[in-house]
Amino acid sequence: MADQYAQSGEDSRPNEIPAIRWDEPPEGPVVVLLDQTRLPAEEVELVCTDAPALVEAIRSLAVRGAPLLGIAGAYGVALAAARGFDVDDAAESLAGARPTAVNLSVGVRRAQAAYRAELARSGDVEQAAAAALGAARALHKEDAEASSRMAERGLALLDELLPGGGHRILTHCNTGSLVSGGEGTAFAVALAAHRAGRLRRLWVDETRPLLQGARLTAYEAARSGMAYTLLTDNAAGSLFAAGEVDAVLIGADRIAADGSVANKVGSYPLAVLARYHHVPFIVVAPLTTVDPQTPDGASIEVEQRPGFEVTEVMAPQVPVAGAEPGGGIPVAPLGTQAYNPAFDVTPPELVTAIVTEEGAVSPVTTEALAELCARSRQVTQIL
Repeated sequence: MADQYAQSGEDSRPNEIPAIRWDEPPEGPVVVLLDQTRLPAEEVELVCTDAPALVEAIRSLAVRGAPLLGIAGAYGVALAAARGFDVDDAAESLAGARPTAVNLSVGVRRAQAAYRAELARSGDVEQAAAAALGAARALHKEDAEASSRMAERGLALLDELLPGGGHRILTHCNTGSLVSGGEGTAFAVALAAHRAGRLRRLWVDETRPLLQGARLTAYEAARSGMAYTLLTDNAAGSLFAAGEVDAVLIGADRIAADGSVANKVGSYPLAVLARYHHVPFIVVAPLTTVDPQTPDGASIEVEQRPGFEVTEVMAPQVPVAGAEPGGGIPVAPLGTQAYNPAFDVTPPELVTAIVTEEGAVSPVTTEALAELCARSRQVTQIL
């Protein structure tokens, strides 16, 4: 069950309303989300009291972005445990809510494993629920820390590839604090460049058909005081041709063992453009996004979204002529079929570097990625 209430203010700062939080009002624990379908017009919090409500929020994109989905999945398991629902059923429904984003299942399984381990040890369901919540909170904290390290490493790589500063960065979809426990992935790198005085311009793809760039990245860039310009996705080619792009920075929803990158649809064309124009194409993602169990790009399951997202112009925030809030205006003839993959896959040979919290991989190869993951596991075990 989900409820909504609004919070907004002209003087609000980035992250004032977190993308996700755990709350414990008198009526019982809840997971509270900043409803991203209502941005930028309204800052509205969506309150989820059970796993089905959270699953619906994930599918409707009220909460989205690979790292944040992992956090949401972990909190969803903790919510089911705390409220006495079937934890395994909740875990299965949450893990399958968006199949391409590997972080979602990683977060779900982490909290589920903590719950099972404590239940087996003590037999106490309350202690097991507390263990699941502890795992979710730990993941939330780790993601914030990873975000900070990715920003630092990403900026260092940019400065190495593009000495002299004045970076003109093109990005796609949304990769800021709305998708992370911290300040994001690719957007966090651009934000670090801005704070260091080395960002000349952030080019923001609209990101059709649901406009995550126009609605969300532009929203975050404006709140951070960044110099940014919005463009339609199909204008990117002319921008490259004019020599106005120094680097492309994107996030990832799943990285296969060979370095193939699944990200918001429209990323692959940018990689092709970047290669042709000799522009670095950089992927920024936490190591939890790397899936060693997926051998290559062809093995990545790509989520297919509903056709109405293409055949209608969505109006989620305010009523416009002919549409209700949350509905859309038809722009194609009735009965038109639509092809609407949520993601596309960029092969590793088109990726200049993958930046993670534990280091960067360039060139991107199966061996280099496996070595980075193994080194990270060794560090974790030592700690």
